[in-house]
Amino acid sequence: MSDSVPRTRIPAPPPLLTAAVLTAAGLALLVYGATTTQLVPLGRAALAVLGLGLALAGAGRLGRLRSGPGFDVVFWFGAGWLILLTLAMLAAPWLPLAEDRDVASTVAEPVFAGPVFTGGHPLGTNGFGLDLLARSLYGARSSLLISLTAVAVGTVVGGAVGMIAGYFGKATDRAVGIATNSLLAVPPLILLIALATVLRPSLRNVALSLALLTIPGMVRLARATTMAYANREFVVAARAMGATRTRVMVRELLPNVLLPLMSLAVVMISVLIVAEASLSFLGLGIQPPEPTWGNMIAEGEGRVFEQHPHIVLVPGAFLFLTVFAFNIVGEKARGRWDSRSVKL
Repeated sequence: MSDSVPRTRIPAPPPLLTAAVLTAAGLALLVYGATTTQLVPLGRAALAVLGLGLALAGAGRLGRLRSGPGFDVVFWFGAGWLILLTLAMLAAPWLPLAEDRDVASTVAEPVFAGPVFTGGHPLGTNGFGLDLLARSLYGARSSLLISLTAVAVGTVVGGAVGMIAGYFGKATDRAVGIATNSLLAVPPLILLIALATVLRPSLRNVALSLALLTIPGMVRLARATTMAYANREFVVAARAMGATRTRVMVRELLPNVLLPLMSLAVVMISVLIVAEASLSFLGLGIQPPEPTWGNMIAEGEGRVFEQHPHIVLVPGAFLFLTVFAFNIVGEKARGRWDSRSVKL
């Protein structure tokens, strides 16, 4: 009978060390893929995406170890991107950025220069030598200003009309319902194109046109929420104490209607960013040389994208990440306040 040799088990590394190593490896791959010039653009992009995935996985483990199983790394990534983008676009006039719209001052600049993160044009240039990083940040100003203005107008107008329809009911509710259904019956893109052909393409006019897309949804949500709370005890008590209709709507109903409206508004921002980019891509929105993500993507039409893909990929990445972030943050907000909102 042979003597058995005891086996020594190698202890597993602590979870904190594993998460830290995974995060560091992901960040290293991301930086290398973004800065190396030894790979083709597709290989660099694939390496950067792989590094980003590893970094998020490691950061998610670190967050769950620190904050518990409820930590959502995707939400914090989206929120971090929105904060970073907001700070960058607000500080853009004071950042050492190259020219973004004056083609007369870029005669000596290289055209269609590829991204070189350590050079004077970190994200490259377009066909006129204009810096894509600067244009993307100033384009974020235009896109977000239009979207936020449109959502604000749509929320105020749609919320007020929906509350009036839900509280008064009867003929008022029927009239509001007919108007809302009429707006919903028109395809959004057709409506925007029709308005763009009539109105001058300015920031104000584009924002007001896009606000029409948000009003029907806000009206229906505000109406349904108002009807759900109109017969609750605190509203009945306020009416019994002699409160006017205006006071009841403002003091009792508005705080309960506002939360679901705000969560829907965050999601609608991402929809309007895409809508504004579509108008600018078609040449019906903000006109060059004023940068927006839509008209920047339109510069890659024809064979330009095949030869210089960064012309489309740079603004496309800004557009994708921003829309993704607003969707994630908005869905998180809707999940937080879902119990207080009414499902249509």
